[in-house]
Amino acid sequence: MAKEVRSIVITGNGTNCEMEMAHACRLAGSDVVDIVHISDILWGEKRLEDYHFLNLPGGFLDGDDLGSAKAGANRFLHARIRGTGRPLFEQVIHFVEQGKLILGVCNGFQLMVKLGLLPAVDGDYGRQTLTLTFNDSGRFEDRWVHMIADPESPCVFTRGLGGLYLPVRHGEGKVVAAHEGLLKRLHEGRQAVLRYSTPDYSSPTMDYPLNPNGSVDAIAGICDRTGRLFGLMPHPEAYLHATNHPRWTRENLPEEGMGLSLFRNAVEFIRNELL
Repeated sequence: MAKEVRSIVITGNGTNCEMEMAHACRLAGSDVVDIVHISDILWGEKRLEDYHFLNLPGGFLDGDDLGSAKAGANRFLHARIRGTGRPLFEQVIHFVEQGKLILGVCNGFQLMVKLGLLPAVDGDYGRQTLTLTFNDSGRFEDRWVHMIADPESPCVFTRGLGGLYLPVRHGEGKVVAAHEGLLKRLHEGRQAVLRYSTPDYSSPTMDYPLNPNGSVDAIAGICDRTGRLFGLMPHPEAYLHATNHPRWTRENLPEEGMGLSLFRNAVEFIRNELL
């Protein structure tokens, strides 16, 4: 009997995109998809090690108080799992060391950055070197954006992809690096996976509103150096079917939405490389 691809979607403390993210995993072919409240993990009822694909969805994690996902990151770092006395972040690091996949979207991306899971250019998981801060526009941005994927990136999730068209909905999506040297290394390692682009996907852009938040170097998504950990501000789980597209009644669109490709790549990698 073939082994199962098992995906977990963590919810709680304000996140509200867990249903769409779980649906994306199912459509992509994951055999088991569990939506798990973070309290169930902290109480020892569920364990990350029982899964292959960890999904950190968006929403309004802790109401975005204290800055994007900062409170959530402190929970991962300091909340102890009942019966073990160990912080949840230890389970996350063990998950990474096993060669498994993590995808963070919007708040989930912010969480990965604040935890130091991304970009981890030296494999130094746990040390924060980037942040995501307030959009240059000074307001919440709710719009669809074009992005181009780096074909040379090690990112598992974007294999074979070129241009993507996905929605953003965030108030703090601007990527800021600690220093220029980090940006240089990020690009050298091809870890700046997705960049906001012109509508014809010809070049990255800093022009608003094509770049909705002013992210440095037009960065929309980042992977770690292994390509197995990936985070992005736009929402792939929000474009799984043609009817999710804002112009679905006016354009002849493929039935499958662009966002599903990221999840298909993840499930395919797990089935071919991990099982």
